[in-house]
Amino acid sequence: MKIAINTGGGDAPGLNAAIRAATLAALKRGWEVYGIKNGYGSIYTDEPFVKLDEDKVRGITLQGGTILGTANKGNPFEMPHQKDDGSWGTKDVSDQLIETFDDYGIDALVAIGGDGSMNIASRLIHKGLNIVGVPKTIDNDIFGCDVTLGFDTAIDIATGAIDRITTTAESHHRLMVVEVMGRYAGWIALYSGIASSADVVLIPEIPFSYDSIVEKIKEREAKGRHYTMIVVAEGATEKDGDIVTKGKEVGQQVQLGGIADRVANELSERTGKESRSVVLGHLQRGGSPSTYDRLISLRFGAAAIRCIQDNDFNKLVVLQDNELTRIPITSIEGKMKSVSLESDTMQTARDIGICMGD
Repeated sequence: MKIAINTGGGDAPGLNAAIRAATLAALKRGWEVYGIKNGYGSIYTDEPFVKLDEDKVRGITLQGGTILGTANKGNPFEMPHQKDDGSWGTKDVSDQLIETFDDYGIDALVAIGGDGSMNIASRLIHKGLNIVGVPKTIDNDIFGCDVTLGFDTAIDIATGAIDRITTTAESHHRLMVVEVMGRYAGWIALYSGIASSADVVLIPEIPFSYDSIVEKIKEREAKGRHYTMIVVAEGATEKDGDIVTKGKEVGQQVQLGGIADRVANELSERTGKESRSVVLGHLQRGGSPSTYDRLISLRFGAAAIRCIQDNDFNKLVVLQDNELTRIPITSIEGKMKSVSLESDTMQTARDIGICMGD
């Protein structure tokens, strides 16, 4: 058996642990293991695969990032392409990918990625590729999976950062708005906001009202608390408002960012209080994975190999009720796991007095 492994989309703590587990589990079965560099990028070069062995994956469990590299612009169905007139567009090069897999005798692919990577995997399945997916995203928004690798570390980093910003907010009596990742789902904002005792948490699932936030600020002022901590997911929007974006690059989704600055400025205008905004950005993706992320990533990687051994292809290995199981990759296409507004976590936020902006 020859298998390939790739990591696509944004990097996340735990990717290397998943690569290591999948590699060692496959080698134990006498298989050959190959890595694809930079998403699917190396497929279209003279060296499409790099051979993985015990030496290549030794000691990588504790490392952040991915030894294989990754890419947000690596969709083989929409690969960035410069036209004859010098302008940029995209083209479908998926057939070339299939041909390369056939030429090298690759029997199956372990695709480690988020919703975008799984959508690509679903389309490659329809072209005849045998794929097993591993759920990776700090956003924790993959449908059908309780927890994705990278999420635990991301919320730990975000919580620590908010803790530090809180002390300076209190010292200067300021409004502090911290922007965390979360394009369409507010898991990072909600979890880190609750854990850091934030006063306001704004998530994409609940369009917010400035009046609601101002009321919370005034309530705190009346109690002698002259600072307010606000955590906002990058995809949060005002009621009847548009998502705040930076623009779009060829072959990529629209880039989000800037909501924290907008919220800080608006609240300063409405309250007369000094405000600051902080964007945590890629800090949430970097560094060594937490113990939980190391463990879950190793479990995902090894489970993917068992899936291949069983010839149970075109499945995503997921965690449900702390047990690993398999669901069809095609079953999550076009779906997303949003924050449930009726969950006990959301109820906890409201019970302890956090303003959700509604």
